[in-house]
Amino acid sequence: MAEGNCTQVTEFSLIGFADDPVIRVTLFLMFLLIYLVTILGNLGIIILIRTSPQLHSPMYYFLGNLAFADLCFSTVITPKMLADFLSEEKSVAYAGCIAQVLIFDIFGITECFLLAAMAYDRYVAICHPLVYSIVMSPRLCFRLVTGSYLVGLMNSMGHTMGILNLSFCGSNVIDLFFCDISLLISLSTSDTTLNRIILTTSANVYGVSSSIVVLLSYLAILSTILRIRSVKGKRKAFSTCASHLSLVSIFYGTSLFIYLKPNSENSRGEDKWAVVLYTVVTPMLNPLIYSLRNKEVKEALRRITKIK
Repeated sequence: MAEGNCTQVTEFSLIGFADDPVIRVTLFLMFLLIYLVTILGNLGIIILIRTSPQLHSPMYYFLGNLAFADLCFSTVITPKMLADFLSEEKSVAYAGCIAQVLIFDIFGITECFLLAAMAYDRYVAICHPLVYSIVMSPRLCFRLVTGSYLVGLMNSMGHTMGILNLSFCGSNVIDLFFCDISLLISLSTSDTTLNRIILTTSANVYGVSSSIVVLLSYLAILSTILRIRSVKGKRKAFSTCASHLSLVSIFYGTSLFIYLKPNSENSRGEDKWAVVLYTVVTPMLNPLIYSLRNKEVKEALRRITKIK
């Protein structure tokens, strides 16, 4: 069909998870609980960090921004997904789909670089404690956080502009619970070669590079921990690092698996639960793993909730 004679779609239909009413209600309740924990956990961390002077340090500065990114990252996906569980018609307008791609990409890439910045911060704190205050200066921390948001914004704007130049004259069915950029590219009736190259390149450059920073930082941290003489201190440090590594492995592993795998079919049906892990589950787990296991955060929470 010639693009000039085609009828551009005005909305997309989302497949979601299941058609069975019982399963849909069960999934609705499960994801609603996850979303509520995500909101309360991340919003609570932001408020706690801002109101507790003892938490005004580089580590918590990064953590507060990670919590904000998680809030936005989850909110652009989950409310629509929850509404679709209770609706027979799971559709999203073309403009709404583009907006979802834009916001999702901004905070997805931002989170990658914030996790890398947090890993580097822990590397300096544990491996080079004597120069920590010099290296992790307020100026560097500000630049790392600002740079994370700017890279996320530029990446997202590039992808969004590419999508806006595509024609959608065929199927409007997206086999997922949100507007995924790779599936939108697959639905287009235009030549999408450039879009695919840009998507794969950005996933490699941004996702792989930031994950390498995280991996190298924690390898150096683990090497330093091995030299700790205290068995108790070594066990505690290993426990903390293991929980952090498990979380970033879920986020990077599932997201890179989705965007770097060959995408020859217009479907993510078999990948939906992998997508759930990095879009819904990790934003809930981040505040639990990075903060509630932290002694300083527990103490700040105890002070702020103490009845005088």
